[in-house]
Amino acid sequence: MKITEDKIKYLLQRATAEVISAEDLAHKLRGGQKLRLKEGFDPSFPDIHLGHMVALRKLRQFQDLGHQIVLIVGDWTARIGDPSGASATRPMLTAEQVKTHAQTYMEQFFKIVDKEKTEVRWQSEWFDDFMLNDIINLTSKFTIAQMLAREDFNNRYNEQKPITITEFLYPLLQAYDSVSIKADVEFGGTDQKFNLLVGRELQEMKGQPPQQVFLVPILVGTDGVKKMSKSLGNYIGVAEPPQVIFGKVMSIPDSLLNNYFALLTDVPDAELKEMNKTLEAGTAHPMELKKRLAKDIIIQLYDDSSAEEAASHFQQVVQNKETPDDIPLFKCTPEDKTDLKLLLLTAKLAKSRSEAARLIAQEAVSIDGKKTTDVFAPLKNGSIIKVGKRRFVKIVY
Repeated sequence: MKITEDKIKYLLQRATAEVISAEDLAHKLRGGQKLRLKEGFDPSFPDIHLGHMVALRKLRQFQDLGHQIVLIVGDWTARIGDPSGASATRPMLTAEQVKTHAQTYMEQFFKIVDKEKTEVRWQSEWFDDFMLNDIINLTSKFTIAQMLAREDFNNRYNEQKPITITEFLYPLLQAYDSVSIKADVEFGGTDQKFNLLVGRELQEMKGQPPQQVFLVPILVGTDGVKKMSKSLGNYIGVAEPPQVIFGKVMSIPDSLLNNYFALLTDVPDAELKEMNKTLEAGTAHPMELKKRLAKDIIIQLYDDSSAEEAASHFQQVVQNKETPDDIPLFKCTPEDKTDLKLLLLTAKLAKSRSEAARLIAQEAVSIDGKKTTDVFAPLKNGSIIKVGKRRFVKIVY
């Protein structure tokens, strides 16, 4: 498969933090070799967000050139929990939890990567038959000093926080995956650098060519400060409804625009450069750029019509402050009618009674267009309850 130098440059530089070794990988690409591209995931959590999408888009670019993606389902390492960035030992998951999470994760993974052209492998294929002597042989190839070279392990060690021997196994098991599938390139975020390099080293010990390490940047969350994370609440999920994705993209700080366009879209580099100039000069229209970004992301995850509908909904509900046409109905019981906190909780407009109480107290709840702080505010058949800017229900008795 022939590839131009411009294409190689784009693959290795756009939405890329570091490639080890970029020169070797470029040589392989020029040679036309069909590469085995490893992407491993631990189904410790069932959902993925736009932060994961950065690496998945890069994988898809290689896949479209004819290279083979090998998706490793970490059904063994997920039971340990990836210690990367962890400040404490993580709880181990059951095999059933891992299986359930994996199914949801893969459904979202294949919203971006072509399922029909992806080889899916489970770690249990090789680790279920691992014996004690295999573990001893694997651990004998690395030292405690090497493990403590990892920043997170080193910090916990110096702070006298517990580190289990099991956690030391994590990067070794991930490395053995590369040996098992004969990976040519492994992809991951910059926080995965240590693990991916261990895989490269183990392959050499086993007589295999060392895999190339392809690291992508960590996407900053919607708060504009910390990395995107579901636990921090600053995430945009790839499986969220288009209207939700659109609204969340519109909420990001202007300072993230250039970064999001660079990592999550195919807008040409020259246009990105010009966009950044206008943003710095204050001559850009951030809201219009956010609309374009939101539509681009939704088209990738859904389709054109979903993007247009989400944009129209945002225009109507948020910008024009109109009531949407497709408000979900909520059938009340007598108890719901007497306690607004309970109603918000039952209608899934609040996660808890305490959150419902806070929303009411902060005047974030309105009934038929009027804000209320009354927990026992009167409702009637057909009343429309609005929470925040975009959440609605219509009461029916």
